[in-house]
Amino acid sequence: MLVPSRRRLRLEVWIVLGLSLGQSAVYSVVQLLDKMTRAPLAEGTSTLNRSQSTREYFDLTYQLLDIIFALVPVLLVLYFLTDQRQAAPGDAGKSGSAFRKLGFNFARPGRDLLQGLGLAALIGIPSLGLYAAGRALGITTAIIPSALDAYWWTVPVLILSAMRHAVLEEVIVVGYLLDRFGKFGWSTPLAIAVSSVLRGSYHLYQGFGPFIGNAVMGVVFAWLYTRTKRVMPLVIAHALLDIVAFVGFSLFGKAVGLG
Repeated sequence: MLVPSRRRLRLEVWIVLGLSLGQSAVYSVVQLLDKMTRAPLAEGTSTLNRSQSTREYFDLTYQLLDIIFALVPVLLVLYFLTDQRQAAPGDAGKSGSAFRKLGFNFARPGRDLLQGLGLAALIGIPSLGLYAAGRALGITTAIIPSALDAYWWTVPVLILSAMRHAVLEEVIVVGYLLDRFGKFGWSTPLAIAVSSVLRGSYHLYQGFGPFIGNAVMGVVFAWLYTRTKRVMPLVIAHALLDIVAFVGFSLFGKAVGLG
């Protein structure tokens, strides 16, 4: 089997990031600068799930298309990470599947779920305090998790949106990048640091508080991945955090004066 050179792998990483979260990071920096040059960050807002049409079923179509196409880079990453060698007759159990390599499967559902719940609690509760502190210090915009109109499909779409973000970020920023950084010869601390800074950077449009919070979250998630080699608990935790934020705001935001 031909082993890709480091130069080829670096080009691969740049292509993946240019099609996904690296692109988001660049836009996020530009959006941050735009907001800072208009007014103080404390007066800015960041809307995470926007309505894209005043016509109900066109809005639904746009939302679903966004979710589907956002996951295409994940498929690309899974393709790159899959061992393309022809399996020997006696090696049927030694699959080169990217799902197995990343631990992105249902091999241990109970343990993954428990770890995911624990991580969601570990990250979610301090995040609320960090958001409040960022707002008080004027370094964080007002975050509106959902601005979708109230249709029958709003909650299901928000759940799918949360799952999309969880899969996209954890598979690419943790599983894929740590694999590639390791092949570059980088040390584990350096790989975790770069992965975490990238995670923070594509949240910069929300302000500096979310950048710090997501970078810290990235350190915790990446460190755990280096210990378990399983991305599934991270996907579960991230999905739970976003579902609570998106759906909770959509259902109860106005009732508590946030909508």
